Amino acid sequence: MGKLDGKTAWITGAGTGIGLAGAQALAEAGATVVMSGRRAEVLEKEAAAIKKSGGRAETLSLDVSDANAVQQAAEAIAERHGRIDILVNSAGTNTRNRFWDDQSFEGWDRVIRINLDGTFYCTKAVLGFMKEQKDGLVINISSWAGIYNSSVVGPAYNGSKHAVVSITETLNLEECKNGIRACVICPGEVDTPIMEQRPVPPPPEIREKMLKDEDLGRTIRWVAEQPPHMCVNQIIVSPVLNRFYIGAGD
Repeated sequence: MGKLDGKTAWITGAGTGIGLAGAQALAEAGATVVMSGRRAEVLEKEAAAIKKSGGRAETLSLDVSDANAVQQAAEAIAERHGRIDILVNSAGTNTRNRFWDDQSFEGWDRVIRINLDGTFYCTKAVLGFMKEQKDGLVINISSWAGIYNSSVVGPAYNGSKHAVVSITETLNLEECKNGIRACVICPGEVDTPIMEQRPVPPPPEIREKMLKDEDLGRTIRWVAEQPPHMCVNQIIVSPVLNRFYIGAGD
């Protein structure tokens, strides 16, 4: 028996990186995980691996920047399972051309639409179900750049991740009376595929010292396993060799 037996968890951006690690960890804890993302074949492969290991996993192709599609996805999950207990907003992106002198309007819009709008759309879509249950947990994946501005990631990523921190706390402010709690996780450098989108991707010897997907998966699981009367508002976590401290991350 896992602590999350009987719980339904929806994880966005679940095909790779932190989202996938979160789905794996929540499934290990007993939750039924609904994995959404834009690449159906990747989701199916990873869901099959979870099921092979004894977990319960489903997939749902979804672009979180499409508000109507998000609402339909939430309704489908609730109809199938009767409830939505946990939402992990992990879908995120950045562009290679990300600085003021090379950031396009299209690149800006894409980052904001996925990182910020997608988080809002998915959260808004589950709120009604969670309020009826008088229980629910939203875990938002922000970034070190959501707390401390970074010269590495550019204005769109900095701005969107700061906003995710803010809207997480407004959720606690407004919905704590309905038994809903929200946590924002703000990791430093994590060795995920998004590193390939940097103008100059870090070399392997640097990436070896970064946080790993599974570190964040364990963090997500820990938050989800806390009792419903306890709200973990914010977690900031970084590699021991935090390159932002010594300037190398910039």
